[in-house]
Amino acid sequence: MKKKVLISACLLGKNCRYNGGHSQLNELNKLDVEWIPVCPEESGGLGTPRPSAEMQENAETILNGKGKIITNKGKNVTAEFIQGAEKSLQLGLEAEVKIAVLKSKSPSCGIGKIYDGSFTKTLKTGNGIFAHLCQKNDIACISSDNI
Repeated sequence: MKKKVLISACLLGKNCRYNGGHSQLNELNKLDVEWIPVCPEESGGLGTPRPSAEMQENAETILNGKGKIITNKGKNVTAEFIQGAEKSLQLGLEAEVKIAVLKSKSPSCGIGKIYDGSFTKTLKTGNGIFAHLCQKNDIACISSDNI
C-alpha cells in the first residue's frame, strides 16, 4: 500500500494559486506515494484568482482570535483561511497521513518562512495557518523549497 501524503494542490499543477497559476514540481511525479491534494484557500471559499493575502500575526495568535490575515486590498480573510485550513486538515486526518508537502511562503501552507504582512515581499520566520495546524496534529511538513 502506498504512503498517503497531503500536498498543496498547486504543486501538482492545479491552477489554484492566488494569481490563477500553479507551482508544479515535476520531481514529485517520481515519488511512489498517494497524493492527497488540498488548497486550503479554495476550501475556505476564496476564489481563484484572488487578491494576495498575508498574515499580520503568527499562526497561533490568529487561531486564538487575536490576529488576522488581510489581502493587499485591505479585506480581512481570516475566517476563510481558518475554515479552509480546518477542512484540509480534516482530509489529512481522515486519510491518516503523517507527512505533508506544502507550498513555501504561503499564508496557508508556508513552512519556516512566510511573508511578514507588509506586502513588500519581506520574509519572516513562521508557518502558514494550515501548516501550523498540521504540525499541531503530528503531521510532518516539508516545504516545497526543500524538494
